[in-house]
Amino acid sequence: MEAENCRPLGFLIGLPFAFLSLILSLVGLLVWVIGSFLSCICPCCMCCAGIANFSVSLVKMPINVIRWFIDLIPC
Repeated sequence: MEAENCRPLGFLIGLPFAFLSLILSLVGLLVWVIGSFLSCICPCCMCCAGIANFSVSLVKMPINVIRWFIDLIPC
């Protein structure tokens, strides 16, 4: 591992926030499943596509939060 990518403090500080965003990502997964089901029933419903995109961003949130904290705090 390179010395410039070594940021354990940012990782440790970001863990509680990543846990909270993990809970939100589970909600996003549920919304994504419901949105996918609704888009299969009624493919002309364009709002389901927006809901699905929003839920995918919720699912990716824990990784984004950890990366943000790691990039924010120097080694």
